[in-house]
Amino acid sequence: MSEVRMAIQNKSVYDKLSELGANLWWSWQPEVTQIFRDLDHELWTEVGHNPLRLVRTLGAERVERQSIEGGLSTRINWAYRRWREYMESCDTWGATHAGVLGQRPTAYFSAEFGIHESLPIYSGGLGVLAGDHLKSSSDLGVPLVAVGLFYSQGYFHQSLDGSGWQQESYPDLNPAELPMVPALDRFQAPVLVQVDTRHGPIFARVWRVEVGRISLFLLDANVPQNSEEDRRLTSRLYGGDQRTRIRQEILLGIGGLRALAAVGILPGVIHMNEGHSAFAALEAIRQRMNEDAQTFDASRKEVSASSVFTTHTPVPAGHDRFGGDLMQEHLGPLADQLGLSHDALMGLGRVDPNNHEETFCMTVLALKLTGRANAVSSLHGVVSRRMWASLWPWSSEEEIPIGHITNGVHVSSWLAGQMRMLYDRVLPLDWYLRSGEPEVWAPIEHLTPGELWETHQSLKNRLIAYVRRRLQKQARRIDASEQTLNELAGVLDPRALTIGFARRFALYKRADLIFRDLDELGRIVASHDRPVQFIFAGKSHPADNPGKQILQRVFQITRQEAFRGRVVFLDDYDINLARHLVQGVDVWLNNPRRPLEASGTSGQKVVLNGVLNLSILDGWWAEAYDGSNGFAIGNGRTHVDQNVQDARDAESLVHVLRDQVVPLFFDRDHDDLPQRWIRRMKRAVRTLGWRFNADRMVMDYVREGYVPAAGGVSCLMNK
Repeated sequence: MSEVRMAIQNKSVYDKLSELGANLWWSWQPEVTQIFRDLDHELWTEVGHNPLRLVRTLGAERVERQSIEGGLSTRINWAYRRWREYMESCDTWGATHAGVLGQRPTAYFSAEFGIHESLPIYSGGLGVLAGDHLKSSSDLGVPLVAVGLFYSQGYFHQSLDGSGWQQESYPDLNPAELPMVPALDRFQAPVLVQVDTRHGPIFARVWRVEVGRISLFLLDANVPQNSEEDRRLTSRLYGGDQRTRIRQEILLGIGGLRALAAVGILPGVIHMNEGHSAFAALEAIRQRMNEDAQTFDASRKEVSASSVFTTHTPVPAGHDRFGGDLMQEHLGPLADQLGLSHDALMGLGRVDPNNHEETFCMTVLALKLTGRANAVSSLHGVVSRRMWASLWPWSSEEEIPIGHITNGVHVSSWLAGQMRMLYDRVLPLDWYLRSGEPEVWAPIEHLTPGELWETHQSLKNRLIAYVRRRLQKQARRIDASEQTLNELAGVLDPRALTIGFARRFALYKRADLIFRDLDELGRIVASHDRPVQFIFAGKSHPADNPGKQILQRVFQITRQEAFRGRVVFLDDYDINLARHLVQGVDVWLNNPRRPLEASGTSGQKVVLNGVLNLSILDGWWAEAYDGSNGFAIGNGRTHVDQNVQDARDAESLVHVLRDQVVPLFFDRDHDDLPQRWIRRMKRAVRTLGWRFNADRMVMDYVREGYVPAAGGVSCLMNK
């Protein structure tokens, strides 16, 4: 009898579900998630879609009883068997293509990870991208470990007051209710790392989270050894002042690498996802110097050759910078161990090492200490090479050693279950294991228009029901009248062209661009024969008042008579809300100021579900749009005057919406099918599904970054 079969027979239902809930593999398995939901639907919602809380709240006796009453036992055994087989399988893409990393894996550092809404240690796109990177690495069997911080209050929960002004709240997370356990050293003792500063050490305990086959290590400063100030150091993501930020970043980079050493992991490659973790390169150099008695310069060359850096920020102001005093206080002890003077240390983070007025930039440090640097889209690569050209004054712009690997999204996490069942009928049997191959997606053309459209309509109806429930909950929080609650129960029209917009409310993303001409927009949404409606969601950073003002304007427009019920705003945007939106809208709107969107991944998520993009030719869409797989705003050119550009883009947006999108959507045949629209849906899935998914992205990182870096070979990504 196999080990898996014996485990199934010998374990209780409670134990099986507890084990499944303790590994976030379940979060991208819709069938397994449905088991937890079916166990107790109301409680599943109350516990924030957290299976460990669900099972523990129910208790062993109720779990056993409800699994029998609900006929779940066979499904639970199937899920448990599938998980164990997944974990024990050695026949993976990574085993064939990344074997060199088997003994010394890649260490992937990121300030945030968005894996599932039940572990809210993410703020938005960067974190969700990192989460998708881990999931695809797990599915592909790539030897990789990850390092981040545990934010005990997460980012923040968002609500709006009666005027639409954003309110933030920070409830505490309870580690005992989350799928994480203390990381243990070789003596089976909980790991405690220490990072020294001029004013004393900072300590952090380390949690271990299992994400399929990938281990994620999270550092947590809330330990008795720290001062009260430092115990709060990792409480909030992107909170606090510059001093808080640099202390978080020394924990992430320096403490993170020490945490890996404490658990017995010696990485062969270091991948720094954005500049927040760049101090890891300095710690890696220190470790080489100590262990191999090498000089700083020799250690630097080795570390550089085995490191990868991904930059995500196309705006100079978006890169972390620290003054000399902060650097001396926090990096002084490490500089002493490296044999570096203060000026030499500062020079590593300056474009011009001799310019003593220049602050220390984390991105500059990463670019100087890594042998492979990449942007996250083709256009972002151009922007990044231009932005950092002064670091290589002897090279032409085209020769700047910053390539690109375009972001992608994890298919199983974002593809709706109903759509997955539809694809299973026409795609190869193992298509989801080969989603990065273009030929796998070609049979999408064999889907009959009616079945694709009906599946989409089902998802759209589900979204509208979900939006109505969310709006009623929002209204209750601000003491709305019974009449208002009743009205909200009927908002949105299933027949209407439904457009989604959900992202950070940063100025450059221009959430209110569509509202520049309210009269014209009013005529578009008011049409009886061709109705249009918008669903908005997103958060503004707590310190970004201009972003909050845009958010408030959007909310207040939803209250105007001309737009009531046709434009809605959903608060507290998270992965769960994003999942509903990207699976259920008809069109995804994205209108940033080109070229400030480094990549963007929300539009890639909708592609998987047959939703069409309506976007500025920026980020990933600049290399994705072919004229018949979505819609483009503008022509890809930019005006030197920002106000002129905004006016142009707003005019183009309305023109494309009114004259292209709306007519195509409502052009129906005798069966009420929009045949030309459906053809465009199929083309989007077929041409973009393979290119902009995380499996392809991770395979690119392995082939062009990790494997060469593991051998100490310098190369240039995608150049």
